[in-house]
Amino acid sequence: MAAGGWVLWWIFAAAVALWTLILERYWFFYRLWPQRRSQVQQLWRARPEHRSWIARRVREALVSKQNGALGATLPLIQMLISMCPLLGLLGTVTGMIEIFDVIALQGTSDARAMAAGVSRATIPTMAGMIVGLSGLLSINRFRKKVKVETERLSDTLTFAGAAP
Repeated sequence: MAAGGWVLWWIFAAAVALWTLILERYWFFYRLWPQRRSQVQQLWRARPEHRSWIARRVREALVSKQNGALGATLPLIQMLISMCPLLGLLGTVTGMIEIFDVIALQGTSDARAMAAGVSRATIPTMAGMIVGLSGLLSINRFRKKVKVETERLSDTLTFAGAAP
């Protein structure tokens, strides 16, 4: 961590926050969502009628509310994914500034001093990209899951209301 400079600590904090939110979404989708979907279906089936204009609006409201719950933390996850490569770029800039400081003070002959700046320039960039790319895989999966589950719930409620 010391070789990457202070920016690496910010990337680490962003990675911890990102993966906490990603694990929370996995927990929601695979543990909490099946129960929640079942409760919404029971609530819909308990309605006395399903075909009126009001019933359609109630169904749309139920689906919309659950869609919001399915995608609750996705904007925050996306923001963290976008932020990590930018933090890595900040590390590149600060590392390059350190290299230029070494050149200004000692000239280009001190390779060891310049190497510390090079590592401070490259390690945060690599770390930011790795964290960002790893988060991209999860958010794409979550977006598909939100779409599929919202459509599935909507279809389930529609067909539950169509039965005589």
